[in-house]
Amino acid sequence: MIMMTSTRLQPWQEMEIARRQFNQLFNELMPTREATWTPAIEFNSTEEAFTVRVQLPGIKAEDVEVQVAQDTIAIFGDRKFEQTDAKGFRSEFRYGKFRRVLSLPAAVQNDQVKAEFVDGILTLTLPRLQAVKPAIVKLNLAGTTETAIAPEAETADVWNS
Repeated sequence: MIMMTSTRLQPWQEMEIARRQFNQLFNELMPTREATWTPAIEFNSTEEAFTVRVQLPGIKAEDVEVQVAQDTIAIFGDRKFEQTDAKGFRSEFRYGKFRRVLSLPAAVQNDQVKAEFVDGILTLTLPRLQAVKPAIVKLNLAGTTETAIAPEAETADVWNS
């Protein structure tokens, strides 16, 4: 007795696999105008601030743009290729545009960020957004106002006392 195994053809699935492979090949062969490389980053966190160091060797400060929101940093730039006529020139450097976006684990005071760019290293110091402490404002009807930081226990439930 001969047993035969039947295999079910799934032409749509096979066509989808072929389409994905073709797209992958096409994307690898075609140059893109998007970011061509990604700079390395170091991230440090303390109670007061975050420190981000970005490795940007061979890039001028005017070719870098940094945007800081309260919870995100975006770093854009361009490492420009300098044409050379040297015979036998070969380069393994990466040139072109780059973009790096980081989500921060906590909000920062984006108007207080400090930046330093030395020897191809961009250092950003991002002070953490400090929580607003409860305060009691005492109004004097004679025209002066006093503010005092109140202990949390004293201000917990003023309306229900």
